[in-house]
Amino acid sequence: MALLLALYVLAFPYHPGLRSPNELARLWQARAWVDHGTLEMNGALQDYGRVGDLSVKDGRYYSSKAPLLSLAAVPVYAALEALAGGDGHRVSELWLVYLSRLLLTVAPTLPLLLLLHRFLAAQGLPWPLPLLLTATYALGTLAFSYSLLFMSHQASAVLLFAGFYALWQVGRGAWRERGYLAAGACAGAALAAEYTGALAVLALVLYAALQVLLRPELPLRERLVRLARGGGLALVGALPFVLGLMAYHQAAFGHPLESGYKHLADAAYQPWHLGGFLGIRLPDPRALELSLFSPLRGLFALSPVLLLALPGLWLLGRRKDSEGRALFWLTGVLCLGYAYFTASFSYASWGWTTGPRHLTGLVPFLMLPVGLALAGLQRRGGPWAGVGAGLCAASVLVTGLLTLVNYVPDDVSDGLFALALPLFRAGSLPPTVLSLFGVASALPGALLVLGVVAMAAWALLRLSRTPAAVAAGLAVVAAVLVLHAASARHDAADAGAVRFLQSVWLVRAD
Repeated sequence: MALLLALYVLAFPYHPGLRSPNELARLWQARAWVDHGTLEMNGALQDYGRVGDLSVKDGRYYSSKAPLLSLAAVPVYAALEALAGGDGHRVSELWLVYLSRLLLTVAPTLPLLLLLHRFLAAQGLPWPLPLLLTATYALGTLAFSYSLLFMSHQASAVLLFAGFYALWQVGRGAWRERGYLAAGACAGAALAAEYTGALAVLALVLYAALQVLLRPELPLRERLVRLARGGGLALVGALPFVLGLMAYHQAAFGHPLESGYKHLADAAYQPWHLGGFLGIRLPDPRALELSLFSPLRGLFALSPVLLLALPGLWLLGRRKDSEGRALFWLTGVLCLGYAYFTASFSYASWGWTTGPRHLTGLVPFLMLPVGLALAGLQRRGGPWAGVGAGLCAASVLVTGLLTLVNYVPDDVSDGLFALALPLFRAGSLPPTVLSLFGVASALPGALLVLGVVAMAAWALLRLSRTPAAVAAGLAVVAAVLVLHAASARHDAADAGAVRFLQSVWLVRAD
């Protein structure tokens, strides 16, 4: 797993010329809090330049995002400013972005991998499936993409799964009831990091209730008492984050329940959040189809191994124990909630990113159903074992390579064959931490690419124990790559996107 860790720590897909709005809006707000002692960003915008993703209220500008990551970045910027002699203008934007990512999105994902591995291992999955699933989640899903960006999606996923893990441990008797405090704190923090985390929080509330109510060995009165006590502890854990979020809304936007999305500064983005509830309307089948199957940004197109979650959920539903039933309902409700959201919100708002970013919080909860389906394929043996291995390898290959670019224009036909590979062939190799020092050698970026390929090969061979399985796995990988290659048009839009990214690439190895 040293190679996995190296990919997380060394990769630095960032290009200052893009002025990444989602990231810089949060960091500029951190600058405002440190330099000017205020929530509003007017002074920071004047000092360090205009950025996107802003809200405006009474002439005062704020980040349009939920505030937790901006607040978390305050000590990072404050430390860099202190090292720069107290002059914020001498703080390197590259170092600010890299360290904020490293400490606040990369570092939290690493313990999540440990929790995920422990949870999967406790579900009776045969070795080495827990390890393979954890590695596939780390490099072959949106977890990798959004750990390497200073955005809230993976941070929220970490908090949500940590909250679930606490509930799971309490429910199985491994932790005392005070674990509900931790679960509540994680849920509240997830909401303060990303508003759409509320979808998963509601599902976690259902899971916590089912953990208790589905235990027929306990008298009904005791079940109700435990439920009330656990709910109270969870509420106590969540309150500091929820009240802090409401206080931020009151101070910035004049109402505790009014977020920045109601006051977007860019008029072009306002229609995405009008109508329905915060822009969530009646579902659009086309939006759901594109979010799941688009060759450019579809969840299953980039991570085909997640297709196994569908039969895996059926297998989970066949479990008759109370834990299995609670897990089934949790996963099913999460799938329905996130599917409704992605079908009911503007698909265009997912733009310039890897995959459907607002589904990031769902992905760790899909790994158990995926594991159950993989275990079934392993039991069938022969080529069937290779099919599962090939889906894991293809996910690591496609999502891993695309994540090393991580800025995907909307008009590209296919992210891998029309954008990432043409960029790499033209000398725009993935930036690394060495780019912070201006190192223009092609070798570090090439090693990142080879590292992703090596992890994909490891995933394939780790599960394929016979020549027939290896052949089937290679056939699956080839089929996924052929589908992506066939989707690439190599037209003027593709060529223009490649040229544009080349023009802003952080360090080119010409």
